[in-house]
Amino acid sequence: MTERVVRVAGGQGFWGDSLDAPRQQVENGPIDYLMLDYLAEVTMSILQKQKERDPAMGYARDFIGAMDSVLDAVTERGVRVVANAGGVNPPACATAVQAVARKRGKSLRIGVVTGDDLLPRLDDLIAKGHSLAHMETGEPLQAVRDRVLSANAYIGSEPIVEALTRGAQVVITGRSTDTALTMAPIRFEYGWSATDYDRLAAGIVAGHIIECGAQCSGGNCLYDWRNIPDLANVGYPIADAYADGSFVITKHPGTGGRVSVATVSEQLVYEMGDPHAYITPDVIADFTTIHLEDAGPDRVRVYGIKGSAPTDKLKVSIAYRAGFKAVGTLVYSWPEALDKARAADGILRERLERLGLHFDEIVTEYVGVSATHGALAGEAPPDIPEVQLRVGVRSDDRAMVERFTREIAPLVLNGPPSVTGFAGGRPKVEEIVAYWPALVDKSVVQTTVEMVS
Repeated sequence: MTERVVRVAGGQGFWGDSLDAPRQQVENGPIDYLMLDYLAEVTMSILQKQKERDPAMGYARDFIGAMDSVLDAVTERGVRVVANAGGVNPPACATAVQAVARKRGKSLRIGVVTGDDLLPRLDDLIAKGHSLAHMETGEPLQAVRDRVLSANAYIGSEPIVEALTRGAQVVITGRSTDTALTMAPIRFEYGWSATDYDRLAAGIVAGHIIECGAQCSGGNCLYDWRNIPDLANVGYPIADAYADGSFVITKHPGTGGRVSVATVSEQLVYEMGDPHAYITPDVIADFTTIHLEDAGPDRVRVYGIKGSAPTDKLKVSIAYRAGFKAVGTLVYSWPEALDKARAADGILRERLERLGLHFDEIVTEYVGVSATHGALAGEAPPDIPEVQLRVGVRSDDRAMVERFTREIAPLVLNGPPSVTGFAGGRPKVEEIVAYWPALVDKSVVQTTVEMVS
């Protein structure tokens, strides 16, 4: 008797990932579920701004094309899709998907998960004693309340499981945890209970490994990166999950990249935090209990994972307006490129001082010398062929930042010689969106699942 396996394929690691990956995951071999992860902390604020401009927006629009590309697999082969593409407007996202399906004469049963968006409830929550204090500084949210753009609780697997139980072919959520998008279908298929902590933790680890797309199958991999084959045709990851909580990470045959203990290990330590306590709404996973073993070409078996009961809190991702910034760049060429760039920075700063422009922060980087590693880069070689001078400022005063943008270009002719590139023209003033992590009692976040067909 063949052991049952549930195949969950990761097809997106962020909003902006490969447009072809979802289609390739359903066409290159059999899968049961397609998991598409679109959201990052900054993405929520971008989507909220879009929704403010147009109430029909606020979701990851790439998802609509992705669904069009996999529609036949969903309606004819039974592949089910789980995605957090709903952003701050899951109902509108579902409407757009339905429009694509109807245009092609298809019908879809979509489960729409809402309840994570706390923005309309913030004042009421604060009034009832939920301070939503910054997790690092302890400062109450009231300090920036008037500048808040978005506020979304990270929800877990339960509403996704509910939608699948009610027959959803596609599940669209807002700010679900990335890991729940994978764990939920596995939990649903095997009927794991809310207290089956070891298996739930295994599902979370599976989700963590494939949540960033090809980052676990050879992309962005440091170990032996020169010898990873055919990244131009990189295969996105698949989790083959078993009832006991073990699983195998793999990819479709014939695709590029590599799945190995090394590539999986690199992904495991991504955003890990405390390895003993990887906290999610469903379970706390102990990453120190993870066992990895080579199970053949492009196959890594993962097993032995332990979990424990979750906390009574949910993390809340809050974005707020935090002033303005601008970044300008100039490229200086050999000879004495670094000296020229340093001199230009000194001249610029003196001119800003004479103009009475004082910023909350001004940062200078020498790209090609020390922009990545800072002081750890050590002494620069004496004759670097070219250096990019990059200067950024931030301030609550937009007019002050705007004035800074007009002081970069003049350096081309009235500063040190040999400017060979004025990258991007005059800098643009951009609004800064800052991140405010907080906790809230689980009891105040109630999710809802609506079935749309």
